[in-house]
Amino acid sequence: MSQNSDNNRPDELDGTEQPFVSHLVELRDRLIRAVLAVAVVFGVLAFFPGPAQLYDLLAAPLVAQLPQGSKLIATNVISPFIVPLKITLMAAFLIALPVVLYQAWAFVAPGLYSHEKKLVLPLVISSTVLFLLGVAFCYFFVFGQVFKFIQSFAPATIAAAPDIEAYLSFVLTMFFAFGLAFEVPIVVVVLARLNMVSIEKLKAFRSYFIVVAFIVAAVVTPPDVISQLALAVPMCLLYELGIWAAKLFIKHTKAPESEEEDAAG
Repeated sequence: MSQNSDNNRPDELDGTEQPFVSHLVELRDRLIRAVLAVAVVFGVLAFFPGPAQLYDLLAAPLVAQLPQGSKLIATNVISPFIVPLKITLMAAFLIALPVVLYQAWAFVAPGLYSHEKKLVLPLVISSTVLFLLGVAFCYFFVFGQVFKFIQSFAPATIAAAPDIEAYLSFVLTMFFAFGLAFEVPIVVVVLARLNMVSIEKLKAFRSYFIVVAFIVAAVVTPPDVISQLALAVPMCLLYELGIWAAKLFIKHTKAPESEEEDAAG
């Protein structure tokens, strides 16, 4: 009986098949639009506020904790030119990220069923928001506390003058670490939705995850207590958020067959 009803149900993707060449053409167009979005934002930022001002903004949390009159130094001849451009490109990509992700979504959406769209689109949006929140949390809270803690241990005979390339490398590493750490709810939701791990097992793994979070924080952050706590504690809280979100996703993104089976049960 159920097999006959499945055969009678119209296929949502019927008639949406496209030749392979058409897919390549559309992929090319989507990539061009994404690159153009980043390029346009890069051009705007290059004029206002400008690469130099963007670097000053990025370096502000460190400069605020240095002794009065101290500045960052450049040990490479072309660093004063290359480093601000890298920061401008990074800022342009982050600002244009919604457009880039929309192009990716528009490319794959025609090949998804309605229940799959209910799963993928919220995950794309929420993962973007969480990554940006992780970067913002690192910049506005963690950097100030970490640099203040480090400078408090610096002897009076040492004149702090960090290199701009080393600082950029440190900032990108921290941004990447906190951005990925804030993706914990997405990982939990995906694992639960794909039936790889049950909600009950996720709850039972809670105490082990706390240990894992502190180990990860100790490895990817500087060797100070403040930055390690600033990464580990949000990871633990986001793990709990992921368990709660997984329940909602499993409930609202079921396939039609699963919903009919639940109703029959």
